[in-house]
Amino acid sequence: MLKPRTRWNLQSADEQITDVLAKELHITPLVASLLVNRGFQTVEEARSFLFIKKQAFHDPFLLKDMDLAVERIKAAINHGEKIRIFGDYDADGVSSTTVMMDTLNKLGANADFYIPNRFTEGYGPNEMAFRLAAQEGVKLLITVDTGISAINEAKIAKELGIDYIVTDHHEPGAELPEALAIIHPKIDGSTYPFKDLAGVGVAFKLAHALIGEVPEDLLEIAAIGTIADLVPLHGENRLLAAKGIEQLRQTRRPGLLALMKKASIQQDALNEESIGFGMAPRINAAGRLGAADPAVDLLMAEDMETATDLAEEIDALNKERQAIVAEIVEEAIREVEENYPLADNGVLIIGKEGWNSGIVGIVASKLVEKFYRPTIVLSYNTETGLAKGSARSIEGFDLFKNLTQCSDILPHFGGHPMAAGMTLKLDDVTDLRNRLNKLAADQLTEEDFTPITKLDARTVLSEVSIQTIEEMSLLAPFGMSNPKPRVLIEGVGVTGIRKIGSNQNHLKLQLDNGTVKLDGIGFGIGHLADHISSNAKISVIGELGINEWNNMKKPQVFLQDISVANWQLFDYRGLNKVEKWFEDVPKQNRKIIIFSETTLSRYPFLQQEQGFLHIHNEEEAAQIDVNDCSLILMDMPPFKSILEKLIENKEPARIYVHLYHQQENFFSTMPTREHFKWFYAFLAKKGPLDLKRHGDDLAKYRGWSRDTIDFISQVFFELDFVTIENGLIMLTNNANKRDLSESESYARKKEQFELERELVYSSYQQLFDWFNHLVHKATRLEEETKQWI
Repeated sequence: MLKPRTRWNLQSADEQITDVLAKELHITPLVASLLVNRGFQTVEEARSFLFIKKQAFHDPFLLKDMDLAVERIKAAINHGEKIRIFGDYDADGVSSTTVMMDTLNKLGANADFYIPNRFTEGYGPNEMAFRLAAQEGVKLLITVDTGISAINEAKIAKELGIDYIVTDHHEPGAELPEALAIIHPKIDGSTYPFKDLAGVGVAFKLAHALIGEVPEDLLEIAAIGTIADLVPLHGENRLLAAKGIEQLRQTRRPGLLALMKKASIQQDALNEESIGFGMAPRINAAGRLGAADPAVDLLMAEDMETATDLAEEIDALNKERQAIVAEIVEEAIREVEENYPLADNGVLIIGKEGWNSGIVGIVASKLVEKFYRPTIVLSYNTETGLAKGSARSIEGFDLFKNLTQCSDILPHFGGHPMAAGMTLKLDDVTDLRNRLNKLAADQLTEEDFTPITKLDARTVLSEVSIQTIEEMSLLAPFGMSNPKPRVLIEGVGVTGIRKIGSNQNHLKLQLDNGTVKLDGIGFGIGHLADHISSNAKISVIGELGINEWNNMKKPQVFLQDISVANWQLFDYRGLNKVEKWFEDVPKQNRKIIIFSETTLSRYPFLQQEQGFLHIHNEEEAAQIDVNDCSLILMDMPPFKSILEKLIENKEPARIYVHLYHQQENFFSTMPTREHFKWFYAFLAKKGPLDLKRHGDDLAKYRGWSRDTIDFISQVFFELDFVTIENGLIMLTNNANKRDLSESESYARKKEQFELERELVYSSYQQLFDWFNHLVHKATRLEEETKQWI
């Protein structure tokens, strides 16, 4: 067996609807089922989703207060009033700031931007920044991607005589800021048909309203913020992302071109992954480690020289960020393992002085990946007495909702169900930990702490084709609420499995059902090669793709997880370096079996291993529970029955066979009845024989081994056919007729001979069948019994 790392949750699509979509849209049943699982029930809905670029953007004036905001902004432009854009320091905030600045510049506004420093000012609007704006003559302040929770700051703006417009998409609280206009798709009274815009999406709608038409040249910026902020990629977000990606593939913006070059992105092949894993992390890096201004300057750069310098600066910051993340993640994991056991912590809240508050969100994500718990990572500042941090969650635990219940100790917080940021007093950290753990205990079960992998469809190898995979691309761009399709392929054979990569940490194999083969590659799961036996039937989950090499296209699957439902046999017979292959055997629920004391003298380290057992007889073997364990058979049992009692009617997850043995009966002669008849006749004819003096001569004469002579002599002695005194063997007078099997030595040697043939010198398949017969004996007996009932 090989258990999957996560819970596989396979969605089931309505077959009738699937058939209709496949027929009407001329797509494969697999792609049709993907559409059904994404909630599309009609041909019209599915067609609208697939051909999103043909859709139109919603009227921006459907957003509440949009008319007020446009009127005030245009008045400020006409009167030459100073306008300041107040943004946020992440990729969404940077993109939002760029969209608004670009728009205001085109309209001839007297505008600049301000993004707070994460370390000196924290998240969102703040009094110091607002007072500075007033001193510098700002008459109109517009927030982008922030501000919905800044109640006090809105009052300060009013006191300072600054008109205040909020554009945001974060969850609105019970109280809204007192502003001239609040443009937010989720606030009460808004009739806007799409609620899930990113901050840059809201800014884009304001730009649309100000210009009077869709600002096509800003789609590429809007796509970056939308994809980076992980908002659901459906509806208008999907339209922004799809059109923006199309535009990015042909953009001439110096800043974007320089950024693509540093991220090694091939422009004509750019997709949502290029943004999410290449461009966005570099844009984010500036605000994570210092001021976010260089990121805005890069996106707005008008010449390649400036853009190249800024891209270099941001790329260097990203590399520095990666090094800091790796160091803090290591410290954070150690902190959890030493001080916050998972059994007692449904929510992990950890912090430390000196941790960079700009990257604690990334660290929180890494801890969620490792421990699968809602996680808050904080940076402590003992001088101010404050802790600043970020949170990431798991399915079933709404962060924003649960943090709201702790708002009395969270003067600043905001976010979404799955991610949030906050500031609180150091003295309140323990209280927050206790409260959230209590809330988690009420809301989450033990099963909730096992990661879930949602699967879109079950498929078979014969369905996987270039056509199917190319049709799947119609569902792109992929992202939140429209993930890249994951498929399940069940119960297929595997060939050519091996580890690849400089660190041997990747996996390459070929799935094979006897007719169709499919190449598979799994990044970061190379270790699984040691846990899949040669004849295993495996089930895999992963994403389908096309491998293009040497002008040839082949379908392939990017493996994400693998399972084996049945027990597995791992054959280490005759292999030396036992300690080396021992490392591949899972330590959890392991049973290491020896039958002979001499095995310990050869492998003394075994006694120190967890799960070590020395079995002496059938009774001991029968008592050992080997169900669902990794069973290691280090040596040969003296009798077949002992091994049968150990395994019969039980089902170990895996059996590892080494079967060390000193005496190889299989390669010594097993005398036949003709051997015994000849020796008996020889003694009858020649009389007594001195085995010490003439045993070797007799063996040589017959072409036998000396062991054969001694063995036959011992069998005759046990059957009372002869007497042996001081090596002199002679026949017994009037001996009773007895069968050879009545001799203990004969029976034991014959059994050992047969056991070695079956266990040591058999093929892998023969050995598997031998064990499989024992493992499934109870099942067969039950099935046979049912037939007679």
